[in-house]
Amino acid sequence: MRMTTAPSPERPDVPSPAEILQRLIRYDTTNPPGNETDCVMHIRDLLRSFGIASRVVAKTANRANLVARFKGRGAAPPLMLYGHADVVTTAHQAWTHPPFEGKQVDGYVWGRGALDMKGGISMMLSALLDAVSRGVQPAGDILLVIVSDEEAGGSMGAGFLVERYPELFEGVRYALGEFGGHTTYIGSQRFYPIQIAEKQLCWMKATVRGPGGHGSRPMRDGAMARLGRMLTAIDRRRLPVHVTPVARQMVNTMAAALPGLRGAVLRHLCNPRLTDLLLKVMGENGKTLEPLFHNTVNATIVAGGEKINVVPSEIQVDLDGRLLPGFGPEDVIAELRQILGSTIDLAVTRYEPGISAPDMHLFGFLADVIRRIDPGGVPVPLLMPAFTDARYFARIGIQTYGFTPMKLPRDFKFFETIHGADERIPVAALEFGARAMREAIVHYAG
Repeated sequence: MRMTTAPSPERPDVPSPAEILQRLIRYDTTNPPGNETDCVMHIRDLLRSFGIASRVVAKTANRANLVARFKGRGAAPPLMLYGHADVVTTAHQAWTHPPFEGKQVDGYVWGRGALDMKGGISMMLSALLDAVSRGVQPAGDILLVIVSDEEAGGSMGAGFLVERYPELFEGVRYALGEFGGHTTYIGSQRFYPIQIAEKQLCWMKATVRGPGGHGSRPMRDGAMARLGRMLTAIDRRRLPVHVTPVARQMVNTMAAALPGLRGAVLRHLCNPRLTDLLLKVMGENGKTLEPLFHNTVNATIVAGGEKINVVPSEIQVDLDGRLLPGFGPEDVIAELRQILGSTIDLAVTRYEPGISAPDMHLFGFLADVIRRIDPGGVPVPLLMPAFTDARYFARIGIQTYGFTPMKLPRDFKFFETIHGADERIPVAALEFGARAMREAIVHYAG
């Protein structure tokens, strides 16, 4: 554990969020192996130059995490801002600009992590340093937390901090982190989904058995054939529709902002008898909303067979399940049984429960922040179909709001760009997000 003091005789100019991001991208923090420590130490030094003390802790030397605290007036509980410094691989991808040079070209900063999520960290840093430089004293302390390992599950990062150093988060009830606040367009309307909950992780292993033997003999209804039927069933059939309170609130808010047919379609989306039909009618927007109404399961790894001339009698398949709030492993297994039958063994290998009902206390405040800087935008609550480090902080009573706002061009393919080749972020979107973060820091009242 290292504690840094914060002497700062003369503070430098506040770097722009684009400048901060360019520096962060140049640290290759591909996970695995991560190697986030140099990047985290750069952030520590930047904070220190503005008089902000930080504590760096690590499970292993190359997987550092940082917790910094900017003192407030003590009139409100601390507000936490957090992000992860690791990024996913760039292997087998063709990039227009090198992924770890952080080039600024054509109004974009290019590089791995620009969206996920060094861009978000840059917004937070820029906003915090600006507040310090202007002498702002927020109502509550502002904690800035930079973690490692989110892309590989978080055990070296947020999970480690929550387990070993929960006292660092004493008094914190609310946090701003990934993932949300980027523009989503339906028709001409801009929406800003703010994450308030996320689906739960439920990994399973399916075991398919059947007759095996020599590869020269015709084999009917063997394990391979049964595997094919199982994969086809998962591909062609959805699990049942469920309308959670978060999904209902999100859809109703969007429907109220849309005139005519689009609004009418959304209003009927929460009718379980019509949900799947309307999702299909909605095209790409329907694909985005589909995970909010279903528990989902995808086959990801198949293991079976050792020799080309031996028909295997057993095949194992890893299944990546994501559960809606309020559901458990027994629920998704029962739903899978409805489409797979009872001949395939299903076992849960990892389950990480999430919150069943989010705390909406700060949602209105964050929605007002968005409205002030984009009066034409409509903030909506979001149920995140994936999982983030929010699940770890929830264990110690912290509600995360996915809030890294970005006003994006209509033709920008956000989800296709994250983790893909040519990951990049508009400089204007970075500045928009930094402004939103400044507003949140200055006006936060608990």
